[in-house]
Amino acid sequence: MASAMGVAVRRLHAAQPPRMTKLAVRPPRSVEVEFADGSSFHLSAEFLRVCSPAADSKIRSVAGEKVIFGRRHIGIMSAESVGNYGVRILFDDLHKTGIFTWDYLHHLGSNKFSLMRNYIRTLRKHGLSRDPQRRK
Repeated sequence: MASAMGVAVRRLHAAQPPRMTKLAVRPPRSVEVEFADGSSFHLSAEFLRVCSPAADSKIRSVAGEKVIFGRRHIGIMSAESVGNYGVRILFDDLHKTGIFTWDYLHHLGSNKFSLMRNYIRTLRKHGLSRDPQRRK
C-alpha cells in the first residue's frame, strides 16, 4: 500500500508545472513568460483574451458553445499581479476580470498551437471571424 501511495504522490508532483521565473508584459500585443524548466512562451493579446478564464458578457453563445470572436486586434493596456499566483490583464475592450494563474499560463503556452487551431475551427464552424465586426 505504501509503495502505491508513493507512486501516486510522485505522479501528482510530476504533473505540477514548473515555477514561473519571468513575466514580461509587452503592451499592447503580448506577454512573455519563462519557467524554471527553461520553457518560455510568447502569448499574443488575442490568444490570452479568447482563453481568458473569466466569465464574460461579450461571449456569444452559439449552439450551446461559448465563443469569443472579433478579437484579432485586441490590445493589452496593463497587468497587475494577484498575490503570488497570477496576473490580472486589462485588455483594451476593458475586459479585466480573468486571473491568469502561473499554472494556467504554462498550460496555455504548452498547448498554444492546438488551442488556437481549435479556436479557429470553432469560429469557422459558426461562421464567425477573428476580425472585429465592422460598424455600420
